Amino acid sequence: MTLASPAAAAAAPRPQAELHPDDPFAGLDPSSCVGVDEVGRGCLFGPVFAAAVQLPAGALAPLAEAGLTDSKRLSARRRQALLPLIQHHALATSLGQASAAEIDRWGIRRATELAMLRALQRRPWQPRLVIVDGNLPLRLWAGPQRTLVAGDRHNLAIAAASVLAKQARDQLITRLAERYPGYGLERHAGYGTAVHRCALQQLGASPLHRRSFLRGLVMPPPLAASAAGSPDTSLQSRPAADDPPGS
Repeated sequence: MTLASPAAAAAAPRPQAELHPDDPFAGLDPSSCVGVDEVGRGCLFGPVFAAAVQLPAGALAPLAEAGLTDSKRLSARRRQALLPLIQHHALATSLGQASAAEIDRWGIRRATELAMLRALQRRPWQPRLVIVDGNLPLRLWAGPQRTLVAGDRHNLAIAAASVLAKQARDQLITRLAERYPGYGLERHAGYGTAVHRCALQQLGASPLHRRSFLRGLVMPPPLAASAAGSPDTSLQSRPAADDPPGS
């Protein structure tokens, strides 16, 4: 990934990243660890995204001072400002995704794991330790790993991964909102807001809606791909040749 110059620091006060009071990784060299996080797990539309980020020890102070924390606690403007700073300081970053069709086929947990695995497989080298946000291990990863609850607030590599994944997914959904108008995707990024659910009841589901997430909604017949334009598969996740189906 091409590294960008750091963004200028914003004048407004920024929330400071919290430190885990019992950080199990405090004694490890940060550069030997990779933080992994996902975005879009609960959406009704589109893929789930994941990012993997590896930071050197020297990146922790400037990123913390810049206010890096869980992407959900940051405005879109702050996330955009942090993006080049993360890319400048990181040793390596990578993205992965799993499509709405894969979510419907395998279930959201397995699809999320596939997105994380794809992000890790796109790294230039295998990390010594993978730190996964949350309390569920990455079952498809054969190497050493640890989970960290609320990791995106307590671990800067995970926080950086959450920002990268959030920005990448939001940019994709904004483009797809032009292909599938009427759902308000540019406003809610595919989450199940009242506006989104009302649009589904009026328009029906698009080809990129997650059918398994729409059970119980009364909708007209599904929107035909030919009527709305065929889904652009280049915007969706493509399984790697050696991607296992998961277990």
